[in-house]
Amino acid sequence: MRARIDRYLLNVAGPRRTPALNRHLAYLLALVAGILNSVGFVAVAVYTSHMTGLVATVADHLVLGDLRLVLVGLLALAAFTAGAACCALMFNWARRRGLHSRYANVLLLEGLMMMLFGLLAESVVHEHRDLLFIPVLAFTMGLQNAVITKISGAQIRTTHVTGMVTDIGIELGKFLYRSRLAGSDPVSGDAAKLRLLAALVALFFAGGVLGALGYLAVGFAVLVPTALTLLVAAWRPLAADLGRRPRPPAG
Repeated sequence: MRARIDRYLLNVAGPRRTPALNRHLAYLLALVAGILNSVGFVAVAVYTSHMTGLVATVADHLVLGDLRLVLVGLLALAAFTAGAACCALMFNWARRRGLHSRYANVLLLEGLMMMLFGLLAESVVHEHRDLLFIPVLAFTMGLQNAVITKISGAQIRTTHVTGMVTDIGIELGKFLYRSRLAGSDPVSGDAAKLRLLAALVALFFAGGVLGALGYLAVGFAVLVPTALTLLVAAWRPLAADLGRRPRPPAG
Protein backbone atom coordinates (compact mmCIF):
# COMPACT_ATOMS: atom_id res chain seq x y z
CA MET A 1 0.00 0.00 0.00
CA ARG A 2 2.81 2.40 0.89
CA ALA A 3 4.50 1.72 -2.46
CA ARG A 4 1.24 2.40 -4.30
CA ILE A 5 0.77 5.70 -2.49
CA ASP A 6 4.37 6.68 -3.24
CA ARG A 7 3.95 5.80 -6.91
CA TYR A 8 0.69 7.74 -7.09
CA LEU A 9 2.28 10.83 -5.51
CA LEU A 10 5.17 10.54 -7.96
CA ASN A 11 2.78 10.50 -10.91
CA VAL A 12 -0.12 12.75 -9.95
CA ALA A 13 1.95 15.90 -10.57
CA GLY A 14 4.65 14.21 -12.63
CA PRO A 15 5.45 14.61 -16.33
CA ARG A 16 3.82 11.36 -17.54
CA ARG A 17 0.20 12.23 -17.91
CA THR A 18 -2.91 10.08 -18.27
CA PRO A 19 -6.56 11.16 -18.43
CA ALA A 20 -7.10 9.76 -14.92
CA LEU A 21 -4.15 11.67 -13.44
CA ASN A 22 -5.30 14.84 -15.19
CA ARG A 23 -8.75 14.43 -13.66
CA HIS A 24 -7.40 13.82 -10.16
CA LEU A 25 -5.17 16.89 -10.24
CA ALA A 26 -7.97 18.98 -11.74
CA TYR A 27 -10.31 17.91 -8.93
CA LEU A 28 -7.79 19.07 -6.33
CA LEU A 29 -7.13 22.38 -8.07
CA ALA A 30 -10.85 23.11 -8.56
CA LEU A 31 -11.38 22.65 -4.82
CA VAL A 32 -8.37 24.89 -4.08
CA ALA A 33 -9.64 27.53 -6.52
CA GLY A 34 -13.02 27.58 -4.80
CA ILE A 35 -11.37 28.05 -1.40
CA LEU A 36 -9.10 30.85 -2.61
CA ASN A 37 -11.93 32.59 -4.42
CA SER A 38 -14.27 32.57 -1.44
CA VAL A 39 -11.56 33.66 1.00
CA GLY A 40 -10.79 36.58 -1.28
CA PHE A 41 -14.42 37.61 -1.43
CA VAL A 42 -15.19 37.27 2.28
CA ALA A 43 -11.94 39.04 3.22
CA VAL A 44 -11.76 41.85 0.65
CA ALA A 45 -15.00 41.58 -1.38
CA VAL A 46 -13.32 40.55 -4.66
CA TYR A 47 -13.63 37.29 -6.58
CA THR A 48 -10.01 36.85 -7.63
CA SER A 49 -10.72 34.07 -10.16
CA HIS A 50 -13.37 36.06 -12.04
CA MET A 51 -11.45 37.89 -14.77
CA THR A 52 -14.63 38.65 -16.74
CA GLY A 53 -16.10 40.42 -13.73
CA LEU A 54 -12.86 42.25 -13.03
CA VAL A 55 -12.64 43.59 -16.58
CA ALA A 56 -16.26 44.74 -16.28
CA THR A 57 -15.48 46.30 -12.90
CA VAL A 58 -12.58 48.28 -14.33
CA ALA A 59 -14.70 49.54 -17.23
CA ASP A 60 -17.72 50.42 -15.07
CA HIS A 61 -15.81 52.22 -12.34
CA LEU A 62 -13.63 54.05 -14.83
CA VAL A 63 -16.81 55.62 -16.17
CA LEU A 64 -18.20 56.19 -12.67
CA GLY A 65 -14.96 57.84 -11.58
CA ASP A 66 -14.07 55.46 -8.75
CA LEU A 67 -10.36 55.24 -9.48
CA ARG A 68 -9.57 53.13 -6.42
CA LEU A 69 -11.76 50.27 -7.65
CA VAL A 70 -10.23 50.69 -11.08
CA LEU A 71 -6.81 50.26 -9.46
CA VAL A 72 -7.95 47.16 -7.57
CA GLY A 73 -9.28 45.58 -10.75
CA LEU A 74 -6.14 46.38 -12.72
CA LEU A 75 -3.93 44.96 -9.97
CA ALA A 76 -5.91 41.72 -9.96
CA LEU A 77 -5.81 41.42 -13.75
CA ALA A 78 -2.09 42.11 -13.87
CA ALA A 79 -1.38 39.64 -11.04
CA PHE A 80 -3.45 36.86 -12.63
CA THR A 81 -1.62 37.39 -15.92
CA ALA A 82 1.73 37.44 -14.14
CA GLY A 83 0.86 34.17 -12.41
CA ALA A 84 0.09 32.49 -15.71
CA ALA A 85 3.29 33.88 -17.24
CA CYS A 86 5.30 32.68 -14.25
CA CYS A 87 3.85 29.19 -14.69
CA ALA A 88 4.93 29.14 -18.34
CA LEU A 89 8.45 30.30 -17.45
CA MET A 90 8.85 27.70 -14.71
CA PHE A 91 7.39 24.89 -16.78
CA ASN A 92 9.53 25.54 -19.85
CA TRP A 93 12.68 26.01 -17.78
CA ALA A 94 12.12 22.61 -16.12
CA ARG A 95 10.98 20.86 -19.31
CA ARG A 96 14.09 21.86 -21.25
CA ARG A 97 16.22 20.41 -18.46
CA GLY A 98 14.28 17.15 -18.38
CA LEU A 99 13.07 17.65 -14.81
CA HIS A 100 10.41 15.39 -13.37
CA SER A 101 9.04 18.40 -11.48
CA ARG A 102 8.07 20.51 -14.48
CA TYR A 103 4.49 20.73 -13.14
CA ALA A 104 5.19 20.12 -9.47
CA ASN A 105 7.45 23.19 -9.15
CA VAL A 106 4.44 25.39 -9.98
CA LEU A 107 2.35 23.63 -7.33
CA LEU A 108 5.24 24.09 -4.90
CA LEU A 109 5.29 27.85 -5.51
CA GLU A 110 1.53 28.10 -5.13
CA GLY A 111 1.58 26.03 -1.96
CA LEU A 112 4.38 28.09 -0.40
CA MET A 113 2.62 31.35 -1.29
CA MET A 114 -0.62 30.12 0.23
CA MET A 115 1.18 28.90 3.35
CA LEU A 116 2.92 32.23 3.93
CA PHE A 117 -0.24 34.17 3.16
CA GLY A 118 -2.32 32.01 5.49
CA LEU A 119 0.17 32.45 8.33
CA LEU A 120 0.99 36.14 7.89
CA ALA A 121 -2.05 37.87 6.41
CA GLU A 122 -3.83 38.33 9.76
CA SER A 123 -0.88 40.36 11.01
CA VAL A 124 -1.40 42.97 8.28
CA VAL A 125 -3.56 45.67 9.79
CA HIS A 126 -4.01 48.48 7.32
CA GLU A 127 -6.98 50.17 5.72
CA HIS A 128 -5.57 49.43 2.25
CA ARG A 129 -4.55 45.82 2.84
CA ASP A 130 -6.74 44.72 -0.04
CA LEU A 131 -4.19 46.27 -2.40
CA LEU A 132 -1.75 43.61 -1.16
CA PHE A 133 -4.12 40.69 -0.65
CA ILE A 134 -5.90 40.83 -4.01
CA PRO A 135 -2.74 40.62 -6.16
CA VAL A 136 -1.40 37.71 -4.10
CA LEU A 137 -4.62 35.72 -4.43
CA ALA A 138 -4.99 36.57 -8.12
CA PHE A 139 -1.38 35.56 -8.81
CA THR A 140 -1.95 32.13 -7.28
CA MET A 141 -5.13 31.77 -9.34
CA GLY A 142 -3.20 32.54 -12.51
CA LEU A 143 -0.49 30.04 -11.54
CA GLN A 144 -2.82 27.14 -10.98
CA ASN A 145 -5.14 27.87 -13.89
CA ALA A 146 -2.13 27.93 -16.20
CA VAL A 147 -0.60 24.72 -14.85
CA ILE A 148 -3.77 22.65 -15.33
CA THR A 149 -4.18 24.22 -18.77
CA LYS A 150 -0.64 23.04 -19.61
CA ILE A 151 -1.22 19.59 -18.16
CA SER A 152 -4.53 18.97 -19.93
CA GLY A 153 -3.62 20.54 -23.27
CA ALA A 154 -6.06 23.43 -22.68
CA GLN A 155 -8.95 21.01 -22.06
CA ILE A 156 -9.41 21.91 -18.37
CA ARG A 157 -9.40 25.23 -16.55
CA THR A 158 -10.21 24.99 -12.88
CA THR A 159 -11.13 28.65 -12.27
CA HIS A 160 -13.20 29.27 -15.41
CA VAL A 161 -16.63 28.16 -14.22
CA THR A 162 -18.42 30.11 -16.98
CA GLY A 163 -16.68 28.00 -19.61
CA MET A 164 -17.36 24.78 -17.73
CA VAL A 165 -21.06 25.54 -17.32
CA THR A 166 -21.23 26.45 -21.01
CA ASP A 167 -19.69 23.10 -21.93
CA ILE A 168 -22.11 21.31 -19.61
CA GLY A 169 -24.98 22.96 -21.45
CA ILE A 170 -23.53 21.95 -24.82
CA GLU A 171 -23.17 18.32 -23.78
CA LEU A 172 -26.69 18.25 -22.33
CA GLY A 173 -27.98 19.71 -25.60
CA LYS A 174 -26.24 16.91 -27.51
CA PHE A 175 -27.86 14.28 -25.30
CA LEU A 176 -31.29 15.85 -25.78
CA TYR A 177 -30.93 16.20 -29.55
CA ARG A 178 -32.41 13.51 -31.75
CA SER A 179 -31.74 13.77 -35.47
CA ARG A 180 -34.67 12.75 -37.66
CA LEU A 181 -32.90 13.32 -40.97
CA ALA A 182 -31.79 10.22 -42.83
CA GLY A 183 -28.08 10.15 -43.48
CA SER A 184 -27.36 13.08 -41.18
CA ASP A 185 -24.26 13.17 -39.01
CA PRO A 186 -24.96 11.57 -35.63
CA VAL A 187 -25.05 13.86 -32.61
CA SER A 188 -24.12 12.32 -29.28
CA GLY A 189 -23.08 13.73 -25.95
CA ASP A 190 -19.81 12.90 -24.21
CA ALA A 191 -20.81 11.37 -20.88
CA ALA A 192 -17.24 11.26 -19.53
CA LYS A 193 -16.70 14.93 -20.31
CA LEU A 194 -20.04 15.82 -18.74
CA ARG A 195 -19.14 13.97 -15.54
CA LEU A 196 -15.75 15.69 -15.39
CA LEU A 197 -17.21 19.16 -15.87
CA ALA A 198 -19.99 18.58 -13.34
CA ALA A 199 -17.46 17.31 -10.79
CA LEU A 200 -15.20 20.34 -11.30
CA VAL A 201 -18.08 22.79 -10.85
CA ALA A 202 -19.26 20.90 -7.77
CA LEU A 203 -15.77 20.92 -6.26
CA PHE A 204 -15.33 24.63 -6.98
CA PHE A 205 -18.65 25.19 -5.18
CA ALA A 206 -17.63 22.95 -2.28
CA GLY A 207 -14.33 24.83 -2.03
CA GLY A 208 -16.25 28.08 -1.90
CA VAL A 209 -18.36 26.83 1.00
CA LEU A 210 -15.33 25.47 2.85
CA GLY A 211 -13.33 28.65 2.24
CA ALA A 212 -16.08 30.96 3.46
CA LEU A 213 -16.85 28.88 6.55
CA GLY A 214 -13.17 28.43 7.30
CA TYR A 215 -12.36 32.11 6.96
CA LEU A 216 -15.23 33.09 9.25
CA ALA A 217 -14.01 30.53 11.80
CA VAL A 218 -10.22 30.92 11.77
CA GLY A 219 -9.40 33.72 9.29
CA PHE A 220 -6.68 33.32 6.69
CA ALA A 221 -5.32 30.27 8.53
CA VAL A 222 -7.91 28.27 6.57
CA LEU A 223 -5.41 28.40 3.71
CA VAL A 224 -2.74 26.48 5.64
CA PRO A 225 -4.21 22.95 5.24
CA THR A 226 -4.98 23.79 1.62
CA ALA A 227 -1.35 24.78 1.07
CA LEU A 228 -0.14 21.59 2.76
CA THR A 229 -2.24 19.53 0.36
CA LEU A 230 -0.58 21.19 -2.62
CA LEU A 231 2.86 20.68 -1.10
CA VAL A 232 2.13 16.98 -0.59
CA ALA A 233 1.06 16.71 -4.23
CA ALA A 234 4.28 18.43 -5.34
CA TRP A 235 6.96 16.96 -3.10
CA ARG A 236 7.47 13.52 -4.66
CA PRO A 237 8.28 14.69 -8.23
CA LEU A 238 10.54 17.37 -6.72
CA ALA A 239 12.30 14.77 -4.58
CA ALA A 240 12.83 12.59 -7.65
CA ASP A 241 14.89 15.37 -9.23
CA LEU A 242 17.14 15.92 -6.23
CA GLY A 243 19.09 12.71 -6.66
CA ARG A 244 19.92 12.99 -10.34
CA ARG A 245 21.76 15.38 -12.59
CA PRO A 246 19.33 17.29 -14.84
CA ARG A 247 19.85 17.23 -18.58
CA PRO A 248 21.30 20.38 -20.17
CA PRO A 249 18.74 22.68 -21.82
CA ALA A 250 17.43 21.39 -25.14
CA GLY A 251 18.14 23.42 -28.26
